[in-house]
Amino acid sequence: MNDVVSFLVILILTKHQKSPKKFSLAFFRLTIFGWQKSPAIDPRHLDSYPVEYHTLTVQCVKDLKIKPIMVVCWLLSLATLIGCQAKDSLGPAVTPSKEHIDSIVRLDPAMDDLIPVGTVIEKVVGGFEFTEGPVWLPSADNRLFFSDIPGNKLYSWSATSGLTTVLDPVVEPEHATSSHMIGSNGLAISPAGKLILCEHGNRRVSQLELNGDRTTLASHYLGQRLNSPNDIVFHSSGAAFFTDPPYGLEHGDQDPVKELTHNSVYRLDPNGTLTRLTSAQSRPNGLAFSPDERTLFVSNSGWPEDALLMRYPVLDDLSLGEGSLFFDTAPLIGQKYTGTPDGLKLDQSGNIYTTGPGGILILDPEGRHLGTIKTDEVAANLGWGDDGSTLYITANTSLYKIKTHAVGLNYRKK
Repeated sequence: MNDVVSFLVILILTKHQKSPKKFSLAFFRLTIFGWQKSPAIDPRHLDSYPVEYHTLTVQCVKDLKIKPIMVVCWLLSLATLIGCQAKDSLGPAVTPSKEHIDSIVRLDPAMDDLIPVGTVIEKVVGGFEFTEGPVWLPSADNRLFFSDIPGNKLYSWSATSGLTTVLDPVVEPEHATSSHMIGSNGLAISPAGKLILCEHGNRRVSQLELNGDRTTLASHYLGQRLNSPNDIVFHSSGAAFFTDPPYGLEHGDQDPVKELTHNSVYRLDPNGTLTRLTSAQSRPNGLAFSPDERTLFVSNSGWPEDALLMRYPVLDDLSLGEGSLFFDTAPLIGQKYTGTPDGLKLDQSGNIYTTGPGGILILDPEGRHLGTIKTDEVAANLGWGDDGSTLYITANTSLYKIKTHAVGLNYRKK
């Protein structure tokens, strides 16, 4: 029956020769287990999805001009599959009335010291397009800020005030050099307590001022426009380290508006000087310092190849030594996309929490995989909040949180 349904989908897509990249981000998954919300769609890797991950939304039906009889035939075929469960099922969908996931993969007893037994992931709020960059800003009502990149909005959330739209839009479409994923991505809090944004569409790192204006901190390197700043972290010296892959450019490295020939990691000094530290990675993404700040961890968001975590020695002048492989997620990668190293954070003991295949991978300081926090949607980033022991996770359309026994490194307190 799976072949029958797949054939119908292929027939529709082929007949009208539409690219799945143009489909709405209201993604749905079609498998032999029925019609359910997809937990595994990342707009940066659309080309890699098998046919069952191609979307068929109401908008698609309209755009493709699908005839009613085709929809009726497709629905009748699908109806025969409802309730069918195969032995290799990916698991039941999350019950709408109980918004949590209770699957924690424990590979090492040390995992219990970090994630209490019986802990579940709570869904905080949903309904977005692709969330990123969670960062905690202590205030009167303690708020978590996060981005919706394709939604082109910046949000904040607090337990007392709920969800608030901070910027809409983040980037004026007419000012963006690309129409692809133009909103903000990674966020950080500066030593002065200001919110710092990595802006895709404006291709810059900016600072949000109290009056709502934004100040550009970095937009060019040696006179050439940055690609699309992705994630950022501050060193205790006040210098900011950030990554600059081409995810904000519609055609990536081949985009005609791309001015730089490299995808790099930079250091932005307090005086405004921008220094390129390394261009050794194809897709540098999330980054974080070790507790002693002698090591910088940088994820590489390739898929299915080069989905790994690198580490660099931080030298006395804040340059980087030669990088080395810290953890390769290749053994965890299956045929279907379930995530790649993207955002990462550390706790005060030096354990690394990184997005990866299946959710949030937890590694000890030596790179031993202790376990995985399985997420219902593809996780893109994470950040510490509340009292410093709650891990907030941005995953596709939603914001999640999970309580831990750890205390976040560089967690900003009042």
